[in-house]
Amino acid sequence: MSVSRVFAATVYVGLLTAASPVNAATTYTFVQFDVPGSTGTAAFGINDVEQIVGSFANSGFVRDASGNFTTIAVPNQSNTAPRGINNAGQIVGFFFTPRVAGGGFLYTDGSFAIIRPPPSDLCLFPEDSSVHGINNAGQILGNCFPSGFVDTGGSFTYFVLPPSGTASGINDEGQIVGGFNAPPGLPQSRGFLRDTNGSLTPIDVPGATSTTASGINNAGQIVGSFGPRGAEHGFLYTGGTFLTVDVPGATDTEANGINNAAQIVGTFVDSTGQHGFVATPVFAGTPGKANCHGQSVSALARQYHGLNAAAAALEFPSMQALQNAIMAFCED
Repeated sequence: MSVSRVFAATVYVGLLTAASPVNAATTYTFVQFDVPGSTGTAAFGINDVEQIVGSFANSGFVRDASGNFTTIAVPNQSNTAPRGINNAGQIVGFFFTPRVAGGGFLYTDGSFAIIRPPPSDLCLFPEDSSVHGINNAGQILGNCFPSGFVDTGGSFTYFVLPPSGTASGINDEGQIVGGFNAPPGLPQSRGFLRDTNGSLTPIDVPGATSTTASGINNAGQIVGSFGPRGAEHGFLYTGGTFLTVDVPGATDTEANGINNAAQIVGTFVDSTGQHGFVATPVFAGTPGKANCHGQSVSALARQYHGLNAAAAALEFPSMQALQNAIMAFCED
C-alpha cells in the first residue's frame, strides 16, 4: 500500500456559474422507485447499464435495469450506505456502527473489501473515512479528514479539499466534484469541480442559498442540489447551463448521480414520504457526441411528425425553445 501527496497543483479558478436555472421537466421523464417494504428510499449512483445503488433503512441496495432489488449489507455492521457503482458492477460506499469505527467498502461479486487509508497528517482519522465514488478504471474516491483521496489499486493519492469539504463523484477522466461549507457572507455551501490538473472551480447555482455537486459523467455533465435546505431542487449543469431537476409534485428533490447516457438518479420527498427516482432524457442523442443534436432532432421529427408538433407535445413555447433545450442537452 503506497501513499502519495498532491498539494502544489491545487489552484482556485473562476466561478462555474451561468444564467438562472431553467426547468428540466420537459427534457426528462421521471420514474419513481421504492425498495419493497421500506418507508424511505434514497438513490445515489447509476452506471451505464442502469444499475442503481442507494440506501433504505440501515442497509443498501442495488437495483437492476428490470427493477429487481438486492440488499447490500456489510457483515457485522449496523449501517451500510452504497454511494457509487461502475460498469463492471463494482459498488462502493461506507459503513458504520454507532460509536464504533467505520470506513469505506468495495463490493465485488458478492464479496466485501474494506477501504481504509493509512493514517498520516493527510488522514488523521482513517477509522472515520468514507468512500463515495468509483469510475470505470476502478479508481475509488473517498474522504479522510482533512483530505480527499483516490485509491488506485491500493495506492492512495491525497488531494486538498476546500475547508469542510466532501468529495462525492469521479468520472473516468479523474475529474472530481463535491461540496464545501462557505465562509460568512457567501451562500451556506458551495459545490466544486476539481479538474485533472488539480484546479478547483467553485460551482454556484445563480441565486441559490446553497449548492452541492454530487456526480459527474465522462461528458463533464454535473448533477447536484441547491437550497434552501429542506426544500431543495436538483440541478444538471451541462453545456454552460443549469437545468432545474425537480420530480413533479415533490417538495424536495436531490440529484445525486449521472451516467454517460445522462440518466440522473436521486431522491425526492412528497406527501407520501421519501422515494428514489431515475430521470431519463427525452432526447435521443448522447451528450458530448458530434451527432447528438442531429440524432435528437431526427428522432423527435419522426416521432411527432415534425419539430413544431414535437415542441407542442413536449410543452415548449416554440420550436426554437425546443432547439435550445436540445443544444443545451447535447452541449452544443
